[in-house]
Amino acid sequence: MSATRMMILGLVKWMQPVHGYDVRRELLSWGADKWASVQPGSIYHALRKLAQDGLLREVATEQVGARPARTTYEITPSGLDEFETLLRDLWWGNQQPADPFMAAFAFLPALPRPEVVAALRSRGKVIRAGVESMRASMESSWIRDSKPVGVAWTYELWIARGEAEADWCDRVADRIEAGVPYLPEGLAGRDGWTVVEPAPATAPTPGSEPGSAPDADGNA
Repeated sequence: MSATRMMILGLVKWMQPVHGYDVRRELLSWGADKWASVQPGSIYHALRKLAQDGLLREVATEQVGARPARTTYEITPSGLDEFETLLRDLWWGNQQPADPFMAAFAFLPALPRPEVVAALRSRGKVIRAGVESMRASMESSWIRDSKPVGVAWTYELWIARGEAEADWCDRVADRIEAGVPYLPEGLAGRDGWTVVEPAPATAPTPGSEPGSAPDADGNA
């Protein structure tokens, strides 16, 4: 939420006077709904709330034809202080974003090894595809000619993170496939924790081959 407030205040400061529609369009053009958890449907509500809190002020409201009325916003001195406070908190902080994958990975032993290996390799491929897409965007005129240099630097960070995670997926998949134990020897089977392992393949015992039913004396 603090990131959303900071970005909306920053955009109003940058673009003012500005309609809420243009703030929303700019945030979506950045893809902020994907990497900053900015919910598109919440932007207008956030603008109104910031105005109620005295951080923005409504400059004008206009309506063209049958279109919905548009309110124009500017940032207030209090809003500028809030923007700079939030901005510095996010610059100097080291908050790790929530990642649902890590919640699943915490229960690594609960799935069969072959399934985990397949999932990790699939995840690595998907991440690498995204990396290639970002790399292509970085080399395009869309980034080079129409965006601030910070956009390209942001893509560099995403590419580096993506490559590192994809390589990690492959390394862990290799270890799991090689049979590296999940638990230290002294902890295996304790506290009701059950490690799901594939059933070992066993050679058929004499007389158990299909079609070799025993006779009345129990002989095959």
